[in-house]
Amino acid sequence: MPDDSRRRFLEGAGGLSLAALAGCVAPFGRRGSSPRMGAGDGRRDDGDAPTYAPPEPEPLPEPDVTRTLRARDVTAAPGSATTTNVWGYTDDYVGPELRVREGDVVEVTLENALPKVTTTHWHGVPLQNAYDGVPGVTQEPVDAGSAFTYRFCAEPAGTYFYHSHVGLQLDRALLGPLVVEEADPHVDYDREFVVVLDDYLGRPPEPLSEDGDGSGTGGGSGMGGGGMSGRGMGGGGGMGGMRGGDDRPPYRGVLANGRLPTDSPALAVNEGERVRFRFVNAASATEFRTRLAGHRLSVSHKDGRPVEPVAADEFVFGPGERYDAVVEMANPGAWQLLASPVDGTEAPARVDVRYGDADGAPRAPDWGRGRRLGYGDLRATESLGVSGSPDRTFDLTLSRAGGSYTWLIDGQAYPEADPLDVRAGEHVRVRMTNHSPVPHPMHLHGHFFRVGDARMDTVRVPGHMGQVTFDFHADNPGNWLFHCHNLYHLESGMARVVRYV
Repeated sequence: MPDDSRRRFLEGAGGLSLAALAGCVAPFGRRGSSPRMGAGDGRRDDGDAPTYAPPEPEPLPEPDVTRTLRARDVTAAPGSATTTNVWGYTDDYVGPELRVREGDVVEVTLENALPKVTTTHWHGVPLQNAYDGVPGVTQEPVDAGSAFTYRFCAEPAGTYFYHSHVGLQLDRALLGPLVVEEADPHVDYDREFVVVLDDYLGRPPEPLSEDGDGSGTGGGSGMGGGGMSGRGMGGGGGMGGMRGGDDRPPYRGVLANGRLPTDSPALAVNEGERVRFRFVNAASATEFRTRLAGHRLSVSHKDGRPVEPVAADEFVFGPGERYDAVVEMANPGAWQLLASPVDGTEAPARVDVRYGDADGAPRAPDWGRGRRLGYGDLRATESLGVSGSPDRTFDLTLSRAGGSYTWLIDGQAYPEADPLDVRAGEHVRVRMTNHSPVPHPMHLHGHFFRVGDARMDTVRVPGHMGQVTFDFHADNPGNWLFHCHNLYHLESGMARVVRYV
């Protein structure tokens, strides 16, 4: 991503046009059955699954920003000697950066030039339910050759991203960063640099099976695959092949801003400047351990929400999570910013950070030393939203069904799963216990929630009976998906709908 922090939008080849397509579909209509989030990329009949319809959206003022995203077949080049056919919004493996000001009314038209249905979800943004982009819950998916216009107020400020919420399309490169700039940041910095991390499959994704990854080969990238980024690096533990365990798809690599580490992006810096990094884990199934050689991070935001700056040498984050960190450039030379898969043998995603005319190969981090950030280190600079005793509590288990690649929340698989009913104004508490040996990054649409002394929208629940409790204020009526952001767990049932009644 470009390092110009005040640029309103990244305009590029195949980027965002100003024209809106006429004849957009309505926000939601019962035109027939809608696709399960990951049941291929077409439609299916979900039998006895509950049905949902969003509240009628409130009208918004005339938009301050109007853009178009066109989902289409593209040939992307994640490396100088590597090309692959994917579905994307540009000719790159990551979509265009959308950068707006806090409070802007944003209107984005999704044009579907794909051979299948699609949607766009605005990950982390607490917008109106009708524009959340979840097929069968907040809208009918957008048919091939059709379009849909999303409208939302860009608030609060923060680091977000957008992606398809149909099938396994996220693993086809239908994603991009969304930055909402705050008027008065609580940290000082000179410029910023967005780092979007992703996994690279190199072929169309397939659902995982009981016996392993979609190809049946394992690809050397199963959980606990060892290597530099294997067991012990991120606390996830490797359990491939174990009952109740997991396997990752046979990824060919991992990406930083759409580039493989053999052709990594570069950031030129000057001694004395302060750079704000916005880290987005947009991967489908990869947790990353992230570190910049020769420098400490001052972590300032979790999932876009501001925290008291906390010093750390590295952090681990799962799919769907975001961190912002300010780095003081006070150590001239050439350095590697690496994001190493917690489980898997792929070479780490990489950004080369180089001072002025520094020459030589960039130095790699020392993985064995320093402080790793934890959720307990985070302290919100704003109201936590809830306090005291909850009005409603859900005790939920996270597990895998025996004998199949089906992932469950409290013993039920989506879409044939009971909704979690709440009422507007309630203080809701969710307690999760992970009965599987692998972590689950759990994401709630439409809300921020409190974990400890911080606010976020995605939280990693450790394996082996790990427990996490979060609290939220039910202040955004509608039907909101709550799910694991490992795409293959979601595809296999690990989701519920939080339904306002």
